[in-house]
Amino acid sequence: MSIPAMSVLVPFTAVFMVLAMSLAWAVRLRTGNSGWIDAIWSAATGLASLAAIFFPSSETPFGRKLLAATLVLIWSGRLATHIVARTRGGGDDPRYAALAREWGADFRRQLFIFLQIQAAAALPLIVAVAIAARAPQAFPAATDVAGALLAIGALFGEGLADAQLTRFRRTASRGSICDIGLWAHSRHPNYFFEFLFWCAWPLIALDFSGAYPLGLIAFAAPALIYVLLVHVSGVPPLERHMQASRGAAFEDYCRRVNVFFPGPARETKIL
Repeated sequence: MSIPAMSVLVPFTAVFMVLAMSLAWAVRLRTGNSGWIDAIWSAATGLASLAAIFFPSSETPFGRKLLAATLVLIWSGRLATHIVARTRGGGDDPRYAALAREWGADFRRQLFIFLQIQAAAALPLIVAVAIAARAPQAFPAATDVAGALLAIGALFGEGLADAQLTRFRRTASRGSICDIGLWAHSRHPNYFFEFLFWCAWPLIALDFSGAYPLGLIAFAAPALIYVLLVHVSGVPPLERHMQASRGAAFEDYCRRVNVFFPGPARETKIL
């Protein structure tokens, strides 16, 4: 992908995401359920990524575009479908509910601003996909295979984590904590595998010959996702909710299970 192409693609993508998250804002106000926000974000990011992949260019092997499109379509479709099912079957997302309490009478305005920040956060992800899809080296390269395997493994892991949590909620007593399967090794395995999925795009974008330095920009995607999930809008508000609603049981869970990366617990504080 050339710099001139990006100068056209980025503004187009930005406008699309602004409109999509404005729709999410309106849907939230009408339904009172914040789950629709994440479903719309997932679908819109997937659609914008697909458009970016097939944005006119002649220098890219079609096989790499097809690979990128397939991975994005699976990611977006699975995540949006899962969130829709969860939203239809449950109450409001506790993270957004906490924001509603915090913002009070200013909730409508603050939510609109917050969702436009989410629109902006999608841009580096979409650009990373576009850059990876346009890597000019011969296809398939070893990096394509490695990236595809990593993405597929991450999609499987995230789907498994979501399925395990869904099954647990159907049978568990109210107030209990899911600590089975992947949830016995990470307090947020779904977030971990989401991060791992975005780690695949720098691999696909890499050209070790040095002929495609633009590919290095794709590293922004996993870096951004890690910061957002671990330090901003993912783990911290969810763990505060769990601490408030589960108390000592959640503290015990934190002592036994690591916060993000699967493995033995390395910290006991609640984020």
